Amino acid sequence: MNLEQLKAAIARSPELSFGDIFSKSTELFKKVWVQGLVTLLLMMVCMMPFYLIIYVPLMLTGMADPQAFQQEEPPVGMMIVFFLLYPILILGVLTISNSLMASFYDICKRKDLDEMGAEQYFKYFKKPHLQKSFVLGLYGLGLSILGMLACGLGMFYVMVPVSLFPVFMAFNQELSAKEIVSASFALGNKNWLTIFGLILVCGFLANLGLILCIVGVYFTAMFAKIPMYYVYKDSLGFTEQGAETGSGFISNS
Repeated sequence: MNLEQLKAAIARSPELSFGDIFSKSTELFKKVWVQGLVTLLLMMVCMMPFYLIIYVPLMLTGMADPQAFQQEEPPVGMMIVFFLLYPILILGVLTISNSLMASFYDICKRKDLDEMGAEQYFKYFKKPHLQKSFVLGLYGLGLSILGMLACGLGMFYVMVPVSLFPVFMAFNQELSAKEIVSASFALGNKNWLTIFGLILVCGFLANLGLILCIVGVYFTAMFAKIPMYYVYKDSLGFTEQGAETGSGFISNS
């Protein structure tokens, strides 16, 4: 399905129910919490090299000049290096996050619909998908900067469509990165308040794992991501249950 057909399906899709999506997300989390934990741990490991990009220069600076961090203002050279490397860190994190989250949503679909098949955590790390994930990372970074420039209020607006990037990437592999952004804004704008509420509430509940000796957050963190799967499914559906949803459904081949 091309972008215009996808937007038409979004336009005629039913209004989303906060309570229904929240309830179904809770049930699905019981099935995929292990896969969510694995995804989170893989994300941390894969992101480690990008964090080293920032910390290694800081460590080298401290070793070369132990007094550097005791000054009221950090060295100008170090600040320049930091501001040059920080966008690379964010872009790398977003690229990896998009790829692993797309794989996680594919796993969610298999568990939700009782489909058979191996759990492929690196499915979207292949060249065509990784390139698309990189471009989506650029879009995400650019939108975040624009959101911050808008007195920070724009961040609340863009977080909704940006959170939909991985789910569209997972189930619409024929779309380009630009088309994924356009479709994410179309669906996000139609159901902005409901999606924002789900992000807020589920994000808060996901962080309750901190109560369990802090380590518990690793087990609950991915709960915050599951609602986006149902935002997509309840709006557009899949070919397997297209007749059941009665909405414009999409092939995820």
